[in-house]
Amino acid sequence: MGKNLIQQARGKGGPRYRAPSFRYKGECKYVDFNAETLVGKIAEFIDSQGHNAPLAQIKYENGTIALIQAPEGVKVGDIVEMGEKAEVKTGNVMPLKNIPEGISIYNIESFPGDGGKFVKSSGGFAKIITKMQNTIVVEMPSSKRRNFFPECRATIGVIAGSGRKEKPFLKAGTRYYAMKSKNKLWPQVSGTSMNAVDHPFGASRVSKGGPTQSSRNAPPGRKVGKIAPKRTGKLR
Repeated sequence: MGKNLIQQARGKGGPRYRAPSFRYKGECKYVDFNAETLVGKIAEFIDSQGHNAPLAQIKYENGTIALIQAPEGVKVGDIVEMGEKAEVKTGNVMPLKNIPEGISIYNIESFPGDGGKFVKSSGGFAKIITKMQNTIVVEMPSSKRRNFFPECRATIGVIAGSGRKEKPFLKAGTRYYAMKSKNKLWPQVSGTSMNAVDHPFGASRVSKGGPTQSSRNAPPGRKVGKIAPKRTGKLR
């Protein structure tokens, strides 16, 4: 008798692999508005289980309440602005075309109006490298450069909580519950270390003994390793 692999068990949607999203404080995204500039005030800072950075709750003048990743250097009661006429100041949200080059930014939109998709982890920031007529080149925290539309919005500053990775977990149990709170499967075991019933690469004590690529049309459970690779082997 076989049993489901980990990726099959996660896809089934059981309680063991389901994220406790009902305990999350909310989604961090930009609000939509019609005016040129929207002014708001930081009401409080919130610690959310689903985010690794502190969240700032902002109450805007039109009555809208939104959550954003809190930047370093702000406090309760600070005034923040959003829009094309906003000032270049920490915590303000502006289109990329209006942000000077070299300024630290985060929570960058992938497309104008989607609320922010990139650079949302604690301590993260990106920088604008080049501005062109229809493209803004941004250097990501990974040093990779990515092109964005000029109308995409971003927040000025560096996300708070940059020292999160400096504190060690010390115990495996502490790390396990930290990962469980965000629905992260931990620890991740190599497939070659498993039994044959647990993984297609399992049961060999020395090596896999076979190719690690699988077909694009392979069924769930068999689709492991390199998925339909264009080429394999060492690049010479």
